[in-house]
Amino acid sequence: MIDEKAVAAAQERYGRLLRQQLERVESLKTEGDWTDFSKLDRLVIGVCGGDGIGPYICASAQRVMEFLLADMIRSGKAEVRVIDGLTIERRAEVMKAIPDDTLEELKKCHVILKGPTTTPKKGDRWPNIESANVAMRKQLDLFANVRPVSVPELGISWTFFRENTEGSYALGSDGINVSDDLAMDFCVATTQGTERIIRAGFEFARKSGQNYVSLVTKANIIKTTDGKFLSIAEKVAKEYPEVRWDDWFIDIMTAKLIDPARRSDFRVFVLPNLYGDIITDEAAQIQGGVGTAGSANLGKRYAMFEAIHGSAPRMVDEGRAKYADPCSMIKAVSLMLSHIGEAEKARRLDMALDVCVQFEKRLVMTGRPNGATGDEFAGYVMETVQRPDLEEAWKGYVEAARAASR
Repeated sequence: MIDEKAVAAAQERYGRLLRQQLERVESLKTEGDWTDFSKLDRLVIGVCGGDGIGPYICASAQRVMEFLLADMIRSGKAEVRVIDGLTIERRAEVMKAIPDDTLEELKKCHVILKGPTTTPKKGDRWPNIESANVAMRKQLDLFANVRPVSVPELGISWTFFRENTEGSYALGSDGINVSDDLAMDFCVATTQGTERIIRAGFEFARKSGQNYVSLVTKANIIKTTDGKFLSIAEKVAKEYPEVRWDDWFIDIMTAKLIDPARRSDFRVFVLPNLYGDIITDEAAQIQGGVGTAGSANLGKRYAMFEAIHGSAPRMVDEGRAKYADPCSMIKAVSLMLSHIGEAEKARRLDMALDVCVQFEKRLVMTGRPNGATGDEFAGYVMETVQRPDLEEAWKGYVEAARAASR
């Protein structure tokens, strides 16, 4: 027998969720334009260490960032603010994904460098609070998760534009246990949210000269929300006639990324939240592991830059935190530099990371005492950035690696 009271309670809760999302749509209709960093009197950079290994690798990345922005910091054109409050202990204490006072401080910044944060899961010792990452993306409207992956010797140069605020993650903590036998979660796709992530991908493809976009969905099965994503892409693509585009299903795309005959063809990907989360980790593994990839979370007013991996509390428990690999956080610094208009510094940092991580490997991160510490590796990267022959050396390494892979 159907429990009509359970149905009515679920309908009431679902109605509240619908109203919240419709209110969000109305706010999206009035959002402003992108921040013009060249017009700021002073750029405010927030640094949030997070928890677990986060404070360790974030501190290493902060050293690199402050080294590269030293002139701006000395002249007062940039200010770095360390913001505490994103530890799992503090968040559990106030039972919020982001404490109110921490969120207030974050909103005073233009860009944020953020270390990994622990997301509680069922069965562990922490209360079931929402992911700090998901909450920050919602609160600051960081709708575009941008993740580049580069393996020069394989001809791989990918940039992923993952929608950050909708899809299957939008209501991740608001699913409904209708009864003991039925639980339901939800997937969200709005016209405004979908259009802006697709347009961001096409704009990047055009401005970067890549001129090739691949849309990734499961629209043959998830016909309503994924179907909407694909249909809006068809409309937006008409405004970019110089950009070639195609669409793929998520299952076959995961295979094509490891297909030597096809993977070097791809350039820019645009995809909903869940698929983007999965496939960018796969792409990072091809590059050398999730520890090598950084992530940009972009909104029109705010931007946050982070590692793509988790907080690894086990490394802290075992006393190995200082050996945690800061490469992903240093890559996040590169993405930040590019976003604020320091493209040449970002380019040199990217080349230095390639030389240090993929080619020269004078210091190696193992996560254990037989490898370098994060601070030692940060020093190695800063030393390499300053090499007068950096670009020449990088090109030589790339050409030699390509020749060896043939």
